[in-house]
Amino acid sequence: MRFISQATSIPVPKVLCAFTHGGSTYIVMERIKGDMIGTRWVYRSEESKTKLLAQLKKMVEEICGSRPPEGMGVASVTGGTLFDCCLPGASLRLGPFSSVQDFHRHLREGIDFDPGLDLEIQELIKEHDRDWPIVFTHGDLSSLNILVRGDDIVGIVDWETAGWYPSYWEYTTACQVNPQNSFWIHEIDKFLVSMPRELEMEHIRQKYFGDL
Repeated sequence: MRFISQATSIPVPKVLCAFTHGGSTYIVMERIKGDMIGTRWVYRSEESKTKLLAQLKKMVEEICGSRPPEGMGVASVTGGTLFDCCLPGASLRLGPFSSVQDFHRHLREGIDFDPGLDLEIQELIKEHDRDWPIVFTHGDLSSLNILVRGDDIVGIVDWETAGWYPSYWEYTTACQVNPQNSFWIHEIDKFLVSMPRELEMEHIRQKYFGDL
């Protein structure tokens, strides 16, 4: 949140302090007054929805416009481990990874290309091995994490899954919508660049190496 507040114009809670006590870590932050964007979404006018999604699109462009420091791979904002409770594995933390290819290899449980593999896995590995730029990523642009007042976005919250990821990651994670907020899947292409090929790639990964 400190990085975003310094590097972009995106509204995030102001971090007042952070500390560890009794084995747990706490963040004391500003409370932003606002409602989740999905609240009464179906009752909003199309003009209101368009205004909000246009603001969100500009904010996402700012987020993804951030480039990592020289030599940074797939990692947290400071180059440390990543947090993602939706990825398979023994721990909620993973990485850091020196390259996108190392990150993808981890997601495939270490499997490399072999002509004897299922054809879908072969295609997945070919896609994974493309040249993916690394950009800063929120990692959970759910309707639950975007706060609004009227027709203005006043905060984007819940940055625990944020970090430096391959450029498609924001889109594919956003598409894993909460079943209670299924309406959001119909709005994603209005604020993120549609990546159907990358989404299909991610579906194949989930099929063989663990569902989100």
